[in-house]
Amino acid sequence: MTPQAVKKSVQFVARQSWFPAIGKRTIPYIDKVLYKATRGRFGSMSASGFTGLLLTTIGRKTGKERSVPLLYVGHEGKYYLTGSNWGQQRHPAWSGNLIANPEATLTIKGKRIPVTARLLEGADREAIWPVLTTTWPAYDIYTERSGRELRVFELTPR
Repeated sequence: MTPQAVKKSVQFVARQSWFPAIGKRTIPYIDKVLYKATRGRFGSMSASGFTGLLLTTIGRKTGKERSVPLLYVGHEGKYYLTGSNWGQQRHPAWSGNLIANPEATLTIKGKRIPVTARLLEGADREAIWPVLTTTWPAYDIYTERSGRELRVFELTPR
């Protein structure tokens, strides 16, 4: 199977109604193990032809470091994260952490990158949305399922 065929297959599966229920209970745990074992060089997203990273934020309630594996889109020298939370009604905790403290660290292919996050709204969000949904078309479905606007963050290297 070609890399493009793998990506298309994963995108198809991600749009299925049953996928979030299974994915949210398995993929983050698998990714945490993979990222830890490979020192941040490999996760399930990279295995399926997508771009994955480990986002480390400071917990807004605990003040402790919190790491979460996520899909990202690189565009024009910046990194974009979408707070889909698998199409659930609530925003993901990491997005609240970024709003409270926009300084974070990305680990991509084993390299740690300090970044500053900015929540995109209005025209800025609308401009990047087609780029995001080209990579992960399920974001449109997750928006419908969740009944909320998915948070989109632009992360700029410091």
